[in-house]
Amino acid sequence: MKTILAIIVFSLTTSATAATIALDTGHNDGATGVTSPSGYREHDYNRTFVLALKAELDRRGHQVIDLKRRGLDRTLQMRASAKADLFVSIHHDSMPQAWIDAGLARQYSGFSIFVSHKNAFPGFACAKRVGAALVAIGEKPSLYHATPIPGEHRPILDDATGVHRYDDLVVLRTANNPAILLEVGVIANPYEETRLRSPKFIERAAAAVADGIDGCVAQKTGMTLTRKVY
Repeated sequence: MKTILAIIVFSLTTSATAATIALDTGHNDGATGVTSPSGYREHDYNRTFVLALKAELDRRGHQVIDLKRRGLDRTLQMRASAKADLFVSIHHDSMPQAWIDAGLARQYSGFSIFVSHKNAFPGFACAKRVGAALVAIGEKPSLYHATPIPGEHRPILDDATGVHRYDDLVVLRTANNPAILLEVGVIANPYEETRLRSPKFIERAAAAVADGIDGCVAQKTGMTLTRKVY
């Protein structure tokens, strides 16, 4: 009886449809990305979140490819070539230096998600599901990447879920599978960066992202490897 109960409990904690998910830790130890006001490196934020997300996806029965474990010298193209049902690149956001210099850092917060229309495989529906799952736990999308200034001006595809179009982002454009890039939050904001380091936040946000991935997999939305026709 104990064995039967254990099997039932395990089955309730795993996803109805398992998939292979490639997780990319944005940047590396040699190029660490932006630095928060308190001196923490973006790469460290990214890695911590990836490990939490990997643990959650593992628990749900997905097969996870942790690209960080495959070497620090992998190019973006090599990382994007992973054989998976979905490619997810994890980053944390900054903002234009001019805005920081003008004292605006505290005004911008929230997550954003990017997809590339130059990727031959659809990822938009999956991005929306991940964004909706984050909104469901109280997170808010950041839309400042659509600001018409040099370096930004990324078209918004869905403002409610924070999905933007970034066609030439290499890691998305060259992926051999549906691909999304998630900016978990804005570490240039001194208030938000502290919250983004919180184990409680990381656990809740990783579970929400996993919920979005689960929904995407279960509905086969954006997961079929069929080339788009324009």
